[in-house]
Amino acid sequence: MLGFLISLTINSMDQFPEAYLALLCFLILICPSTSSLDQFLKQHQKSHRRQASLAGSVAMGLLFSLFCIFGLIIVAVELKKRRKKKDATLDVYIDSRSHSGTANVSWKLTGAREALSINLATFEKPLRKLTFADLLEATNGFHNDSLIGSGGFGDVYKAQLKDGTVVAIKKLIHISGQGDREFTAEMETIGKIKHRNLVPLLGYCKVGEERLLVYEYMRFGSLEDILHDRKKTGIKLNWAARRKIAIGAARGLAFLHHNCIPHIIHRDMKSSNVLLDENLEARVSDFGMARLMSAMDTHLSVSTLAGTPGYVPPEYYQSFRCSTKGDVYSYGVVLLELLTGKQPTNSSDFGDNNLVGWVKQHAKLKITDVFDPELMKEDPTLEMELLQHLKIACACLDDRPWRRPTMIQVMAMFKEIQAGSGIDSSATISTEDASFGPVAVADMTIKEGSELSKH
Repeated sequence: MLGFLISLTINSMDQFPEAYLALLCFLILICPSTSSLDQFLKQHQKSHRRQASLAGSVAMGLLFSLFCIFGLIIVAVELKKRRKKKDATLDVYIDSRSHSGTANVSWKLTGAREALSINLATFEKPLRKLTFADLLEATNGFHNDSLIGSGGFGDVYKAQLKDGTVVAIKKLIHISGQGDREFTAEMETIGKIKHRNLVPLLGYCKVGEERLLVYEYMRFGSLEDILHDRKKTGIKLNWAARRKIAIGAARGLAFLHHNCIPHIIHRDMKSSNVLLDENLEARVSDFGMARLMSAMDTHLSVSTLAGTPGYVPPEYYQSFRCSTKGDVYSYGVVLLELLTGKQPTNSSDFGDNNLVGWVKQHAKLKITDVFDPELMKEDPTLEMELLQHLKIACACLDDRPWRRPTMIQVMAMFKEIQAGSGIDSSATISTEDASFGPVAVADMTIKEGSELSKH
């Protein structure tokens, strides 16, 4: 009974304080001992402590929640401001591409307001935080002043990043097909290919309908410019430099043909796709581009993807079926450029003919007349070595694909020449990429018309 009264007192004291006091007096009168009363008072104090603790916890939780909400609001407002700023910047670039005429191609960024924050997929650690905005800033909005080259697959811009790194950015031509999955797959394949005689792909991104590829920058540009536009480059190549370039380009192409899985056919081997780094080391560029473009857009003509006039092997005009032996033919033309100093197609030199046909005509007369006069002035004793390299070029240019050597065999021929002439082959010829088999250099002749004159 007493326990019930104490319980009733505790439960009703907040609602009826007068009744609580009366009941307390009653308990004092009826309780001969103070133990029950003490127990009642202790329970009352514990109840108040629990209520105070609960109220404190609730208050702290509310304050923390309000603080978090306030912080999120600040962050959201700041992000919205930045997004508006980026959108405004992108609009400026889009307008500049459309009206100022500072670029020779249009940009398709419709529906890409988030474009500036798009990250590049990269294959090098220092570049992993690059965004499209960084590329815009590094090229001054892809201004014509940053344009360093144009080709069949797009324009190339020079860009200096914030950390001082200089890269080359290729903006691919617009294509009618979608090909997003094919584009990503090909980029991931090409990005993994690393060799000292190949231009490495550092990263790529897709912005709206634009596709951008980021490459390592090659200081001395293309072999084509150095050989045929000396006023632009101011560089004169002696025979030692040309020989080094020929071997380097052959080594890079051999790696694509024999060491990559699956094997890669370049399809557009030419002097403008042989770039030179700060050490004048040859780097083959644009490998995989033809396959990439054909995978993304089946509307492109096969002839567009089969090479450049002057470098295209005769069999391509019949079937347009690309092969490694087609690349070997194109390499033979590049080697002729190094030996003769002439462009593959130049009406002032050849009329309706081309470089290959011109060399074949001289094979019936005096073959040494085809060599670049500057090389002969440099050292008249070079004639025999030049002839040996010309034989390699002519072997590559055989009209019958099956008679052409592989690029591994071409490397073996270079090694034989250097071993026979006493040149230090260790500095230029490396067998690290594949094993070489013996090739009879003396048997390599032009198979159309008479054989090379032997001196």
